[in-house]
Amino acid sequence: MQHRQLGAAGPRVSTLGLGCMGMSGMYGPADRAESIATIHAALEAGITLLDTGDFYGMGHNEMLIGEALRGRSRDQALISVKFGAMRSPDGGWIGYDARPEAVKTFLAYSLQRLGVDYIDIYRPARLDPQVPIEETVGAIADMVKAGYVRSIGLSEVGPETIRRAAAIHPICDLQIEYSLLSRGIEESILPTCRELGIGITAYGVLSRGLISGHWQKTALHTGDFRSRSPRFQDGNVEKNLALVEALRSVAEAKGASVAQIAIAWVLAKGDDIVPLIGARRRDRLAEAIGALDVRLTSEDMALIERVVPKGAAAGDRYPAPQMAHLDSERA
Repeated sequence: MQHRQLGAAGPRVSTLGLGCMGMSGMYGPADRAESIATIHAALEAGITLLDTGDFYGMGHNEMLIGEALRGRSRDQALISVKFGAMRSPDGGWIGYDARPEAVKTFLAYSLQRLGVDYIDIYRPARLDPQVPIEETVGAIADMVKAGYVRSIGLSEVGPETIRRAAAIHPICDLQIEYSLLSRGIEESILPTCRELGIGITAYGVLSRGLISGHWQKTALHTGDFRSRSPRFQDGNVEKNLALVEALRSVAEAKGASVAQIAIAWVLAKGDDIVPLIGARRRDRLAEAIGALDVRLTSEDMALIERVVPKGAAAGDRYPAPQMAHLDSERA
């Protein structure tokens, strides 16, 4: 497994990270045993970065990771945790809280669920419009001094917020969606991060499975985020799958799968970018790791961007109400 430096202030991590969200119901039911086996397979393949959120399954995801890591050396995995989203017992989304008191409370519960003494990277999942980012980052910085957190990250915020946060404490990375279908960060967010020495952990590199090469139009479980995603709706999904078929021709010429080409494209966009692979099964994980063997020339990159042009995706990456609250979309 190759490694990349996660920003000037962060740790060295595996070139691919494992995003564990889908193991806790966000994409419909998941198999617990297979999820744990997939985490183990990732660690054995040399993947060191595990990404989660304390609100994935209302704590389920953290407990799952804690179970998977039990009995293993703590330094075998770097754990990245997002916090802040508030959920009700029925799973509904009821707000956001990034006050200093909430930061420290959320952290205490995450440490307990994960069964660890510290978290490697701790980050607010979104910007709380009611709380200055300086207060949120300042509270995490207190936890860094106390030894409960190693590094501070951000998620889905724009250039101004990134600069304000970095003025309070070194930021190791920004976690944000980046793929062939979601290239908005290229305008101002990515240049800002590079100017400040902040890495990128890219989620949604397969656009939630849409450009995996395996997706087929089908009825989605009501608990599956994609049942509400604009890109998966009738009228949009057909257009997006046509882009996938165009990409498939490129993949076949390279002797790779569609997913591997999509991941390799993100990898080739900079050594400061670490794709998060949302595999829930060992076979999908193995396919994703195979992207590390795909070498894309400048001609390959140009061809890929011709068949899937910037801005070609039909539909936004989130429903309109969520898009309106994303600080990153104000860039």
